[in-house]
Amino acid sequence: MRPLKISSADLVHRARGRIKEIHSRDAIGLETEAHVVIVDLRDIRERQRDGFIPNSIHAPRGMIEFWIDPESPYFKQIFAEPKRFIFHCASGWRSALTVAAINEMGFDAEHIEDGFRGWVSSGGAVSRLQSNG
Repeated sequence: MRPLKISSADLVHRARGRIKEIHSRDAIGLETEAHVVIVDLRDIRERQRDGFIPNSIHAPRGMIEFWIDPESPYFKQIFAEPKRFIFHCASGWRSALTVAAINEMGFDAEHIEDGFRGWVSSGGAVSRLQSNG
Protein backbone atom coordinates (compact mmCIF):
# COMPACT_ATOMS: atom_id res chain seq x y z
CA MET A 1 0.00 0.00 0.00
CA ARG A 2 1.32 3.43 -0.92
CA PRO A 3 1.37 6.07 1.82
CA LEU A 4 -1.30 8.75 1.59
CA LYS A 5 -0.32 12.29 0.69
CA ILE A 6 -2.54 13.63 3.47
CA SER A 7 -4.33 11.87 6.30
CA SER A 8 -8.05 12.10 6.97
CA ALA A 9 -7.24 13.89 10.24
CA ASP A 10 -5.25 16.48 8.30
CA LEU A 11 -8.15 16.96 5.86
CA VAL A 12 -10.49 17.59 8.79
CA HIS A 13 -8.00 20.00 10.38
CA ARG A 14 -7.71 21.96 7.13
CA ALA A 15 -11.50 22.05 6.73
CA ARG A 16 -11.98 23.34 10.27
CA GLY A 17 -9.64 26.21 9.52
CA ARG A 18 -11.96 27.59 6.87
CA ILE A 19 -15.50 26.93 8.11
CA LYS A 20 -17.85 28.25 10.79
CA GLU A 21 -18.02 26.03 13.85
CA ILE A 22 -20.41 26.06 16.78
CA HIS A 23 -19.94 24.11 19.99
CA SER A 24 -22.77 21.78 20.95
CA ARG A 25 -23.52 23.70 24.17
CA ASP A 26 -24.09 26.83 22.03
CA ALA A 27 -26.26 24.90 19.57
CA ILE A 28 -28.59 23.51 22.25
CA GLY A 29 -31.89 25.33 21.97
CA LEU A 30 -31.42 26.23 18.32
CA GLU A 31 -33.29 23.07 17.31
CA THR A 32 -36.54 24.82 18.25
CA GLU A 33 -35.83 28.01 16.28
CA ALA A 34 -37.91 28.36 13.10
CA HIS A 35 -35.03 29.97 11.19
CA VAL A 36 -32.61 27.10 11.93
CA VAL A 37 -32.31 23.73 10.18
CA ILE A 38 -30.10 21.16 11.87
CA VAL A 39 -28.89 18.60 9.35
CA ASP A 40 -27.79 15.16 10.54
CA LEU A 41 -25.21 13.59 8.21
CA ARG A 42 -24.85 10.35 10.14
CA ASP A 43 -25.83 7.03 8.65
CA ILE A 44 -29.51 6.20 9.17
CA ARG A 45 -28.43 3.28 11.39
CA GLU A 46 -26.65 5.74 13.72
CA ARG A 47 -29.87 7.77 14.01
CA GLN A 48 -31.88 4.63 14.73
CA ARG A 49 -29.39 3.31 17.29
CA ASP A 50 -28.37 6.52 19.08
CA GLY A 51 -31.30 8.84 18.52
CA PHE A 52 -31.20 12.28 16.94
CA ILE A 53 -31.53 15.98 17.65
CA PRO A 54 -35.23 16.89 17.78
CA ASN A 55 -36.50 18.61 14.62
CA SER A 56 -33.30 17.74 12.73
CA ILE A 57 -33.46 16.48 9.18
CA HIS A 58 -31.45 13.56 7.85
CA ALA A 59 -29.27 14.04 4.80
CA PRO A 60 -26.91 11.24 3.85
CA ARG A 61 -23.36 12.54 3.56
CA GLY A 62 -22.97 10.94 0.16
CA MET A 63 -25.88 12.94 -1.28
CA ILE A 64 -25.58 16.38 0.30
CA GLU A 65 -23.78 18.14 -2.58
CA PHE A 66 -26.58 16.97 -4.88
CA TRP A 67 -29.37 17.83 -2.43
CA ILE A 68 -28.23 21.47 -2.07
CA ASP A 69 -27.69 22.07 -5.80
CA PRO A 70 -30.82 23.49 -7.50
CA GLU A 71 -29.53 22.19 -10.84
CA SER A 72 -29.23 18.62 -9.59
CA PRO A 73 -32.04 16.11 -10.20
CA TYR A 74 -31.71 15.24 -6.49
CA PHE A 75 -32.24 18.81 -5.21
CA LYS A 76 -34.28 19.15 -2.00
CA GLN A 77 -36.33 22.34 -1.62
CA ILE A 78 -35.53 22.72 2.09
CA PHE A 79 -32.02 23.81 1.10
CA ALA A 80 -33.37 26.75 -0.91
CA GLU A 81 -35.09 28.25 2.12
CA PRO A 82 -33.55 31.33 3.79
CA LYS A 83 -32.53 29.48 6.95
CA ARG A 84 -29.46 29.00 9.09
CA PHE A 85 -28.11 25.53 8.31
CA ILE A 86 -26.12 23.71 10.98
CA PHE A 87 -24.70 20.31 10.07
CA HIS A 88 -23.51 17.57 12.39
CA CYS A 89 -22.26 14.01 12.44
CA ALA A 90 -21.18 11.87 15.38
CA SER A 91 -17.95 13.65 16.31
CA GLY A 92 -17.52 16.57 13.92
CA TRP A 93 -15.22 15.03 11.33
CA ARG A 94 -17.69 14.21 8.55
CA SER A 95 -19.58 17.44 9.09
CA ALA A 96 -16.39 19.53 8.90
CA LEU A 97 -15.49 17.97 5.55
CA THR A 98 -19.05 18.34 4.29
CA VAL A 99 -19.41 21.98 5.29
CA ALA A 100 -16.04 22.81 3.72
CA ALA A 101 -17.20 21.24 0.45
CA ILE A 102 -20.61 22.89 0.35
CA ASN A 103 -19.20 26.26 1.42
CA GLU A 104 -16.89 25.95 -1.58
CA MET A 105 -20.01 25.42 -3.71
CA GLY A 106 -21.42 28.68 -2.32
CA PHE A 107 -23.80 27.24 0.28
CA ASP A 108 -23.68 29.02 3.64
CA ALA A 109 -23.52 26.49 6.47
CA GLU A 110 -21.76 25.74 9.73
CA HIS A 111 -21.31 22.63 11.81
CA ILE A 112 -21.40 21.41 15.38
CA GLU A 113 -17.70 20.99 16.08
CA ASP A 114 -18.08 18.23 18.67
CA GLY A 115 -20.95 16.47 16.90
CA PHE A 116 -23.82 14.46 18.27
CA ARG A 117 -21.61 13.01 21.01
CA GLY A 118 -20.92 16.53 22.23
CA TRP A 119 -24.61 17.37 21.98
CA VAL A 120 -25.50 14.42 24.22
CA SER A 121 -22.70 15.08 26.73
CA SER A 122 -23.72 18.75 26.90
CA GLY A 123 -27.26 17.73 27.86
CA GLY A 124 -29.00 18.30 24.52
CA ALA A 125 -32.38 16.71 23.97
CA VAL A 126 -32.47 13.44 22.03
CA SER A 127 -35.42 12.03 20.08
CA ARG A 128 -35.82 8.37 19.22
CA LEU A 129 -37.59 6.68 16.34
CA GLN A 130 -40.79 4.92 17.33
CA SER A 131 -40.65 1.14 17.27
CA ASN A 132 -43.39 -0.77 15.45
CA GLY A 133 -42.97 -3.81 17.64
